[in-house]
Amino acid sequence: MSPRSVIAAQEAPALGIGYYTVPEAARLIRMPARSINRWLGGYAYRSGGKPRRMPPLWTPELPANDDGLELGFRDLIELRFIQAFVRENVDLRVIRACLEGAREAVDDPRPFSTRRFKTDGRTIFLESLKADGASEMLDLKRGQYVIKAVLEQTFRDLDLDGDVVSRWRPYQGKDTIVIDPKRAFGQPIAAEAGVPTVALADAVKAEGSIERVARLYEVPVAVVRDAMRFEESLHAA
Repeated sequence: MSPRSVIAAQEAPALGIGYYTVPEAARLIRMPARSINRWLGGYAYRSGGKPRRMPPLWTPELPANDDGLELGFRDLIELRFIQAFVRENVDLRVIRACLEGAREAVDDPRPFSTRRFKTDGRTIFLESLKADGASEMLDLKRGQYVIKAVLEQTFRDLDLDGDVVSRWRPYQGKDTIVIDPKRAFGQPIAAEAGVPTVALADAVKAEGSIERVARLYEVPVAVVRDAMRFEESLHAA
């Protein structure tokens, strides 16, 4: 193998894990890139006049490079859960306590994207708060409501194989569009044809006809339309 091939192989994303830059992840999850960098990169702050550092919530699946953090598919799913908790106005200290407790209960560094969390998440969440003393920061009755809502909403468009989340159906939970780390490095694609949604959406802009693009790519018209609307929703977010 030539030196150039060796370098390319080292830089290529690991198969089956998925690959996302922070801006790509932010676009898919519809959240600020700055939040992802803070949550997964840690950040410095001052307390009592002294410099301190907040550690990352977890270490991403892929090593960082000179351009910044690189994330895997399960990082993406975990971030969706964090974002869902934040939208429910749950304090990040409470989320961190829940995450740490869930890691121990599930025995997985990314517990939110597991079958066990889907079935026992509410119990794990509340037990973690009590054990950590974080229950003082969140009313436990409200906490039960929050975790139930987050579990129902977030797992609704996720598929599991074995014990972990394996696919995400990001467009209204439909089967037409899928994010699968084993296909196209985890980029959004038409589920059956495997064509990236961005390619279909760009083709519609260029051709000016959904029907023509459907014929060119041999993809059903309804799938092309979903791909186009999905891409439009990402830009509108």
